[in-house]
Amino acid sequence: MAGRTGNIILLGMIAGAILGVLGGLFIGDFMLRIAFLGTIFLNALKMVVIPLVVASMIVGVTSLGDVRTLGRTGLKTLAFYFATTSASVTVGLILVNILQPGTGVEIWETTVPDFVAKSGESGIVDVLVGLIPPNVIGAAAEGKILPLIVFSLLFGGVLSAIGDKGKPVVAVFEGINAAMMKIVHLIILFAPIGVLALIGGIVAEKRDSFEQLVSSLGMYSLTVILGLLIHALITLPLLLSILGRKNPWSYFMGVGEALATAFTTASSSATLPITIDAVENNNKVDSRAASFVLPLGATINMDGTALYEAVAALFIAQISGIDLTIGQQIIIFLTATLASVGAAGIPHAGTVMMVMVLGAVGLPMEGIGLIFAVDWFLDRCRTTVNVWGDSVGAAVIAETSEMKAARAS
Repeated sequence: MAGRTGNIILLGMIAGAILGVLGGLFIGDFMLRIAFLGTIFLNALKMVVIPLVVASMIVGVTSLGDVRTLGRTGLKTLAFYFATTSASVTVGLILVNILQPGTGVEIWETTVPDFVAKSGESGIVDVLVGLIPPNVIGAAAEGKILPLIVFSLLFGGVLSAIGDKGKPVVAVFEGINAAMMKIVHLIILFAPIGVLALIGGIVAEKRDSFEQLVSSLGMYSLTVILGLLIHALITLPLLLSILGRKNPWSYFMGVGEALATAFTTASSSATLPITIDAVENNNKVDSRAASFVLPLGATINMDGTALYEAVAALFIAQISGIDLTIGQQIIIFLTATLASVGAAGIPHAGTVMMVMVLGAVGLPMEGIGLIFAVDWFLDRCRTTVNVWGDSVGAAVIAETSEMKAARAS
């Protein structure tokens, strides 16, 4: 989103959240009458999930080029990104289970959905079998996102492998991906109204527990930020020092401009040119590694987003009074990790992906309205961590044997 427009939308969302709270407290009947606007906004987000995931995943995989040529470098890059994303989700799940930010806040009078109960009876074997859909179209129609992610990964890899024959198909998905991101931009234009209606309706319905809600949202934000700090200041610097052979502090300062841009724009894609320049020129990382790893990272490496999605899902479960089993939390782990790969590098893409994470274990979609109240700030925090993770990945891959051999030749 353009800078001026993005700032206006940001201010509008902040104003919408504030007015929604005040409206829900003082003119609750009116807020309940316009709550349908929030439902429309929520439905619009849900509408774009499947095409956005499929197109973004396929474009991300095919951006690797010919996988037969890239070989081990591509595999190492993917393995590193998946490992760091998994580590970030693990940190988030541990923190949210320890701090319990949503426990004790009774917002909805709900029962455990049937799908949650059924998923609790499923073992890890059932989860793995469910990753391979017997009917891809049927999986899409039923909103089963995990099988679509697996299919998209396979389909994108094969398109790269077949070379010229696959290029027209890749071009189609690039167009779909661009169109989906444009639609997301258009939806975000209405975000202030959607936030106003969602927050206002929730506050109007639950005015008696509003004080608890404010307290829990603060604890939720603290949980997300603490998880991001642990990942950004401990996990990633350790990997950078051990595998990338770089001084973490010097490297951090070298990409400071990129991190500041990421925080300002809330878009890893918009920050990409500055990230490449900072990594190559300020931190002296091999340009071959930077030009390969960073564009890929801006598409599929979303450590901060994955952590946020895991924490938000469990927060919504806690605040809804739904006790998730270990098996269901494993599903959230898998969904958040894989969903982050499909998240476009644009503002609030993580919120769009949240729909599929909640859907994976049958949690109420209305919970998105709660986290929207603080999402404008958390979005910037997690995007900054995303870009920091991309930058660390470039340094690590630059030290692989394949890149060293390329430099020596």
